[in-house]
Formats: sequence, structure tokens, C-alpha cells
Amino acid sequence: MPLKLLKCDVTIPEREKHVYIKEPGEDTTQYLPISNAATIPGTLSERGCSYCGAKLVIGGVLKDTIQMIHGPVGCAYDTWHTKRYPSDNDNFQLKYVWSTNLKEKHIVFGGEKQLKQSIIEAFQEMPDIKRMFIYTTCATALIGDDPKAVAKAVEKELGDVDIFVVECPGFAGVSQSKGHHVLNMGWINEKVGTLEPTITSPYTINFIGDYNIQGDSQVLEKYFHKMGIQIIAHFTGNASYDDLRGMHRAQLNVVNCARSAGYIANELKKRYGIPRLDIDSWGFEYCQDALRKVGAFFGLEDKAEEVIAEEVAKYKEQMEWYRAGLKGKKVCIWTGGPRLWHWTKALEDDLGMTVVAMSSKFGHQEDFEKVIARGNEGTIYIDDANELEFFEVLEMVKPDLVLTGPRVGDLVKKLHLPYINGHAYHNGPYMGFEGSVNMARDMYNAIYSPLMKLAAIDVREKAALEVGV
Repeated sequence: MPLKLLKCDVTIPEREKHVYIKEPGEDTTQYLPISNAATIPGTLSERGCSYCGAKLVIGGVLKDTIQMIHGPVGCAYDTWHTKRYPSDNDNFQLKYVWSTNLKEKHIVFGGEKQLKQSIIEAFQEMPDIKRMFIYTTCATALIGDDPKAVAKAVEKELGDVDIFVVECPGFAGVSQSKGHHVLNMGWINEKVGTLEPTITSPYTINFIGDYNIQGDSQVLEKYFHKMGIQIIAHFTGNASYDDLRGMHRAQLNVVNCARSAGYIANELKKRYGIPRLDIDSWGFEYCQDALRKVGAFFGLEDKAEEVIAEEVAKYKEQMEWYRAGLKGKKVCIWTGGPRLWHWTKALEDDLGMTVVAMSSKFGHQEDFEKVIARGNEGTIYIDDANELEFFEVLEMVKPDLVLTGPRVGDLVKKLHLPYINGHAYHNGPYMGFEGSVNMARDMYNAIYSPLMKLAAIDVREKAALEVGV
């Protein structure tokens, strides 16, 4: 039976529907693991909340925007400095976060006055910043505060500011994916089309679903500029608030992370007729395919080939060297959603590695369809995995490396297995040609580092042998 109940889940038999092992000749529409469903109580989920999906993944990346979290201070702290998304605005978005710092009295009597005071204080303290995102949290949604009304009052009072409210309490939806959707739909409903961008090229795109982790966006932007293509807006890596207001003027939406930002690409197509083109920008071969697709859309095939030739010449030799050391190594990919299917074939085709297990925190059915189609027979696929399942799977597949986030990564290190930060990277960027080399380098260094072997040695036992105890 391809759907599998792991030993650790005997007391939670419903988990069988969330674990799948691919077998020969199967129709994946019959055996897809259930996904985008509420977490089963007691399973120690690794998921984040809706608020986290909106603020941490998308909105908090903007380089010129005050990020005001309307709720207890812990909500702000939890989503600050946990992702490595730099910007060319002196990393403004990494340095600051704002909170209304609600206390018990605000929960009892309402927090709207505190919100208004906090908004005005923030703009006064940052006089050069005229843009703001406000996020609701569980507490402020439950007490019924109306942050949109407060925002409109402040805009009218101050005159030269623009505020966007994301109503994304953590309890909404089943995972951080709900926050992605809320922010996407809110932005296109309220802000897209409210500002006309300056057009400098006959070829224009929005690059959607990339968050400039350790400079990813800036790497890809360099390729597009060499092809003569103007990026109207990044959604949202290294982007400004006003860039995103002009998304309606692009000729093409190039989508990388379909799960976090496919919603706005679809709406831009419906409302403004802008075509959507999905690409993979992780992976040496994938990046070549991506540039060729975009080049073909604009009739810039020659320009695309020039960029590809230049980058391949710089990095191919290094990729081949790393392939020799990584070929045949087994890897687990335990990340959010789309990276499973972005990375699996890239690691296997570019580097000869074998992906033996995959886990998604917030993937939907279409994400599992893609990754299972790209994956090998015998590979384990899990939706919303828990810690005990991770340990059991590690014993089953015995990988050489795990790509995951820091929380699970710390558990993995205790088993003396190397891990690479699949959320924020070790030493990125990881996108594009140079990013593929960086990722291969980090995986190679992790696997061949002597530290893991040294960590497995119990020095107490060695000392006992030396003294003859």
C-alpha cells in the first residue's frame, strides 16, 4: 500500500493519509498525500501561522517600508531577523521591526488607540519613510479591532503616507500558506494600479515569488538586465512599496515560487491580461531553461544565449568538480512547499545526487503532484511532518545530507548528520548559475566535513580507555 502509517504514528492513524511512498506505475492522482489540511492535534507540527506567512515570507522583505505588527510584542520578535533577505537600501528591512505591544488592558478595552499612536510615532521616528504595512495578529482579530479604519484616518491626517493592511491572524487557514494568499489578494485589490511606473525598456516583466534570500533577486536581475529586460517589480525581493503598485504595466509575469505568489500572477492575468510564465531559477540546467523561456517570449533568444554562454563558461567547471564529489549521495529535502519540486531534479540532474525523502510544511495538492512526478520510485513524501516522523524516516533512508530549516536542522545535527539551511541558506545566494555553485559547495563541505565524525566520538569513553578504567 503506497500510503504508509509510520510506527511512530500508531496512536494517530489519520497520519497514514499524509505519508506516501512512490511505487512503480502508480497514478499519482490516486495516491497523493492529503495536504493543505488542518494539522492533526498532537502531531508536533513544524508549520508556521498565517501571520507568519504574510509578514515573514512576503511583506517583511520590502526595503523601504515600516512593518507594524498590531499585537503582542512576541509576534513581532518571532518574525524578525529569521530570514536573510538583504537589500540595496542599507538593509533597512533587516534592522527594524515595529509592534503596537498590546497588553492585557488593550485586549479588554480595544487596541485601536494604541495602533494609531504607534503608527504616528513610527512615521515621526522615520521621517524619510512614507510607506507602511500593518499586520493583524490572533489577539487583535479576536477583539475586533478595525486597522483599516485606523489606517485611513492616519493617511488623511498625515497626508503624504500610504498604508497597506494585511488581515492575517495566525489562526486563519491551516498554515502560513493562508497568509500568502491574503497578502497577494489584498495587494492586487487595493494597491496595484495606483501608481504608474517609469518604463525604460520595450521588454518588461514582474519577477514574482522571489525574496532575495542572500541576494537571489539581485543575481537574477543581472541576467535579465543583460538581456535588455526591465523588471517593473520584484514580488518582493529587494523591492520597494511603490514598485509593487506599478505591477499592472509589465508585459509578462515570471513566477518562481508558485505557492507563495501564484495568486497575484493569476489575478494580474485576469484583470490586466498579463501572461504568466513559470520557471525554475534554482539549478544550473534549470536556469538555462528559464532564461531561454523568457528570451523566447520577447524574441530575445540570441541575448539569452549570450548570457547563458557567459555564465556557463564561468561556472561549469566548478559544477563538474562538485558533481564528482556529490554523485550518488542521498539527500532529504524538508522545506516549505515548492522547493521540493524546484530542487529535486536540479540536485539529481546537475549533481547526480539521489533525493530519498521529501517533506512539505504548507504545500498544496498541485505541489505534491509536481514533486511526485519529478521524484524517484521509493522516495518518501510527507505532508506536515512531525519530529518523530523525521527521526523514523532518517532511520529508513539513512541520508548523507538533509536540506531543512534551523529547527529541524538542530535535531538532525544531534544525530551527527550534516544539514543545509533550506530556508535561508548557509552561504548563498543559491539561485542562478553562481547560486548553483554556492549550493553545491555548501553541500559538499557539509558532507565531507570531519566535524560530524568528531562529534560522534564520546570523549569520556576515550579517556576511560586511556586510564584503563
